[in-house]
Amino acid sequence: MNKKNKAEIVSQIKELFENSTGVYLVDYQGVNVEDINNLRREFRKEGVTYKVFKNTLIKRAIDDLGGYENFNDSLVGMNALAFTGENFVAPAKIIKKYFKEKKKLVFKGCYLESQYYDSGKLDVLASMPSKEELISSIIGSIASPASGIVGAINAVMRDIVSLVDEISKKKAA
Repeated sequence: MNKKNKAEIVSQIKELFENSTGVYLVDYQGVNVEDINNLRREFRKEGVTYKVFKNTLIKRAIDDLGGYENFNDSLVGMNALAFTGENFVAPAKIIKKYFKEKKKLVFKGCYLESQYYDSGKLDVLASMPSKEELISSIIGSIASPASGIVGAINAVMRDIVSLVDEISKKKAA
C-alpha cells in the first residue's frame, strides 16, 4: 500500500470518528467469515458501520484527531471498529449477544460522546435502554397522569350516576 492509499484510509477513519457518537473497538480473532457477515448484517440493521483497518492507520488517525488515546494500548491483534450514530447502545447489545453465543468478538473499549468506557463496561452499556425505549418510557410517563385523571373523573361520574339511581329508586318506592 502506497502513501497516497494510506493517507486516504486515514482520512476515511478520521471522518468516521468525527461523524459518530460512539466508536466501539473489538478483537475479532477466531471469528469466521460467515459470522463476520452475520455481524455486519446485524450492525447494518441498527445503523452501525463495522470496519476493519490496519492498527497503524487507526493509530495515525486517532493521533491526528486527539481525544481517543485510550484506544492506543488496545490496538494490538485483529481489531475492528463499530461506528454508531444515534443508537449508541446497539453495538454493545450485538457484541454482548455474539460473545455470549460464541465466546469470540472480544470488546476492548469504546468512546461514547468522547467519554471512554473500558472492556469491563460492556454489560452496563448493553443493559442501557435504546433511544426508542427511552422515548416510549417518557411518553408513557407523561400519558400516565392524564389517564389517571380521566379514570378518576369517570369514577366520580359513575358514583354520581349510581347515587342518582339509588335516590330515584328510593323515591319511586
